[in-house]
Amino acid sequence: MPEARFSFAEHYHERTKYAPATLASKSQGLDWSTQPSPYKDYKIGTVYDLKPYLTEEIQSDRDGLLVSRWRRLSRLLFCSYGLTARVPTVTGEAFYLRSAPSAGGLYPAELYLISAGTPLLSAGIYNYQVRTHSLIHFWQDNNVWAGLQQACFGHPALQNTRMAIAITAVFHRSAWRYQDRAYRRIFLDTGHLLGNIELASSIEDYQSSLIGGFADAAVNELLFLDKEVEGAIAIVPILDLQDEERIGRGQESREPMQRSLNISRGIMTALPSATVISYPKLPDGQLLEYLHQSTQISEQPNMQKLWEQLDDKNPDNVEPSPEQDLDKYNFPFCTKVSTTTESIHWGDDLEMLENTILQRRSTREYSGAKLELAELKAILDFTYQPQHYTDQGIDGNPDYFDLSLIETFVAVTGVAGLEEGCYYYAPKSQELRQIRFKNFRDELHYLCLGQDLGRDAGAVIFHTADLQKAVVKYGDRAYRYLHMDAGHLGQRLNLAAIGLGVGVSGIAGFFDDLVNEVLGIPSDEAVLYITTLGRPR
Repeated sequence: MPEARFSFAEHYHERTKYAPATLASKSQGLDWSTQPSPYKDYKIGTVYDLKPYLTEEIQSDRDGLLVSRWRRLSRLLFCSYGLTARVPTVTGEAFYLRSAPSAGGLYPAELYLISAGTPLLSAGIYNYQVRTHSLIHFWQDNNVWAGLQQACFGHPALQNTRMAIAITAVFHRSAWRYQDRAYRRIFLDTGHLLGNIELASSIEDYQSSLIGGFADAAVNELLFLDKEVEGAIAIVPILDLQDEERIGRGQESREPMQRSLNISRGIMTALPSATVISYPKLPDGQLLEYLHQSTQISEQPNMQKLWEQLDDKNPDNVEPSPEQDLDKYNFPFCTKVSTTTESIHWGDDLEMLENTILQRRSTREYSGAKLELAELKAILDFTYQPQHYTDQGIDGNPDYFDLSLIETFVAVTGVAGLEEGCYYYAPKSQELRQIRFKNFRDELHYLCLGQDLGRDAGAVIFHTADLQKAVVKYGDRAYRYLHMDAGHLGQRLNLAAIGLGVGVSGIAGFFDDLVNEVLGIPSDEAVLYITTLGRPR
């Protein structure tokens, strides 16, 4: 029998792993004079300044509705990706941080607004200019929305709204520093951004959906991207809920539509690409580009077959056994700790959530002091139990690509009231299940490439996935979905921690195989992301 071949996504994952023996050879000195700019400039187009709407009050009843719309759109974009801090550097040149975290502060993502024609935005394409907090309308076209719908294979979310955010990645912004492994970080960064968009939408009374399955070339062409350096990676339809109420579609009439959108999630949101199993021997430096090409969708999927699969996945058609455990790891006789807790209260109008988004910073040092179990429970609750927050106006069923593929483990080294060791977090059962009995502080320090954050944290959260299973389901494109979902979860962990005064920092650089050894999970379980929690120094 011929030898089984990895898909290229699996091959890429193996080739870009960090290992103690090879990390030094993958490192290279950085020429800071060649660092790519994290901003895109357009020389022509109509500019809409959004800064006044961050603070300006509505001036009169006559223009109040229009100003209110601008204000909400301005704050949606600012909370999603706006500049929130200025940091001086040794060169004297200011460095700006944004509301969404990015590995190395490289910010590979660009945001575009695509409008079918709204009271604010005439039909066409707009780029969000982060430096000036403005929109530039660089392409006016009444047919652009039809082109987007066609490129997204008629996704139902685009039938119910007139505006969408397109997220693209300028690959070299991250590859300049992280080489081939940058592809992982780009999609984790995009997941952070998706988490912000989701929550900012709730704050400003929008409903965001998520589209990851689209014809890449068609969307790239629609946005006039240079496909050699940039590519579209996610589409986020934005439904204005206040407009829905103004035209008479109140909460009762919106519920059937929302149920329809919810059912389509997971089958229309994440469409499969091909699985590439025949590929050339590539040198380091060419893996990122080849993987991105491998993950693209070039033709319309068989939608009838997909809708048949959707019928099979509809919860109304499934009768689970009462004894069925829907969480993956359930070892007999292991210690189980319930994580049910009171939800974090984000203020009457979610003002505390908005402030947390804008004040979020990655913690640089932990003191090593213990966390409280109640804090860990609340952080897990906000991240994995969104249905507990609907009474505060937060989307109780936020859109992900496929959370069924993501597993969560927690290494506990300093949580008062919780025994040290490694735990599997079972989100459906809402409990921590202890799978290893040891303080892994030294191992965590080492596997996080010697970063003190791993050593001094009270808890370290790992997101993993069975990559082979994911590729079977979604082809090589699964690699995109897994990392965006992990980043999305990571951003909710970030915000919950900051909201509670707990330090938090994500880590995308680690010794991959050593993580599997510490957690005691199979070697083919791919480690996607690490989030550390601790007491800030």
